[in-house]
Amino acid sequence: MADTSFDIIVIGGGPGGYVAAIRAAQLGFKVAVAERDHLGGICSNWGCIPTKALLRSAEIFHHMKHAKDFGLKADNVGFDPAAVVQRSRKVAERMATGVGFLFRKNKIATIWGEATIDAPGKVTVKASNTPAPKDALGPGTYQAKHIVVATGARPRMLPGLEPDKKLVWTYFEAMNPDKMPKSLLVVGSGAIGIEFASFYRTLGADVTVVEVLPQILPVEDAEISAFARKAFEKQGMKIVSGAKVNKLDKKADSVTATIDDGKGGTQTLTVDRVIAAVGVVGNVENLGLEKLGVKIERGVIAIDGACKTNVPGIYAIGDVAGPPMLAHKAEHEGVICVEAIKGLHPHPMNKSLIPGCTYCSPQVASVGLTEQAAKDKKIDVRVGKFPFVGNGKAIALGEDQGMVKVIFDKKTGQLLGAHMVGAEVTELIQGYVVAMNLETTEEELMHTIFPHPTLSETMKEAVLDAYGRVLNM
Repeated sequence: MADTSFDIIVIGGGPGGYVAAIRAAQLGFKVAVAERDHLGGICSNWGCIPTKALLRSAEIFHHMKHAKDFGLKADNVGFDPAAVVQRSRKVAERMATGVGFLFRKNKIATIWGEATIDAPGKVTVKASNTPAPKDALGPGTYQAKHIVVATGARPRMLPGLEPDKKLVWTYFEAMNPDKMPKSLLVVGSGAIGIEFASFYRTLGADVTVVEVLPQILPVEDAEISAFARKAFEKQGMKIVSGAKVNKLDKKADSVTATIDDGKGGTQTLTVDRVIAAVGVVGNVENLGLEKLGVKIERGVIAIDGACKTNVPGIYAIGDVAGPPMLAHKAEHEGVICVEAIKGLHPHPMNKSLIPGCTYCSPQVASVGLTEQAAKDKKIDVRVGKFPFVGNGKAIALGEDQGMVKVIFDKKTGQLLGAHMVGAEVTELIQGYVVAMNLETTEEELMHTIFPHPTLSETMKEAVLDAYGRVLNM
């Protein structure tokens, strides 16, 4: 007989779920993860990782087309769309295999199927349509004192923009296209929309982005967003902000969109394909939560600082527990959750210290307050900026278009926020994240020696600029 009793059952094997399970196993708990589709979840299989594989192919293609700028020759440069997608899918497969390895290493059981919480401590799993991995437990009833819901999120559907998988895509279809579109409309300019717009534009598609808000990349600092927009438009991307797609008329192999420009006028645009990238919603349905009285607020599960719901023994982490809907936030919540169950009293999540990254070209990364958000809080600020054009490494790389911006509390010297656009800023941002977690002041950052020549020197120069001491500009 298969073992059906565990200390902790995690529902969902994505970044939050599998990290929670691994940390729980490290702490001595007997753990199982219930998953219906793919180990690694959306992030590893259809989100974070395979999209970066696609964007890497686009980046290399871009560099090959500009080989002569580096004294190199690359003739008849082209790409094989099927091979680009195939590489991305192989990367995703490798990630899922890696999660399975980690489960075996940590003696975590996998229960394959659709999980429902019948009562606190009781989970029923029904068969899934996806083939189960080797050695996975099957449908049945399982017991655990602690149940962690980590079911993630799915694309948001708006009336009139419902994806049909052929002409109107979500990120699923955009990652595995039936053909490379010559023209594309992207509805929404958040991270998902802009990343796909950047990918398809780099590969030659005529791309138009429509954003209902005045600013693209709406969560970013306005100055960084404006810099990125200018760069995208220079690449040939068309951006219409403060506008709304009112209607889609589908033909056999094209779509005509009616766009309200927000100024009383309308325009029509005919494209091969449309990507609906208007956000995501938590997967809270069909889990038995309503029956148990688990509190749902604004479409996500309400939790406290230890990831507890209002029902004892039931917890929630990641996208299903609310924004920001990011894999690294889910992972950290998973650790907080199981460490709290163990009685280790972990620090609650500080959402102001969660970095955000968009892997377009140029990349965008940020942490903490924007300049406007700091001013809205009536904080007297010092702002420092430094352009990549003043950085030797950026010039040597041929990547001199970028900027770093920092916001300090003028009174205390506290670093309140950092915002970046340019090459590899998604790797650089963590330096500021560590600094903010350590409650670093401007003086300590000024005393820190940054290696030369590196892009990271822009980070110190921006700090120096906030205090009138910039050296290379």
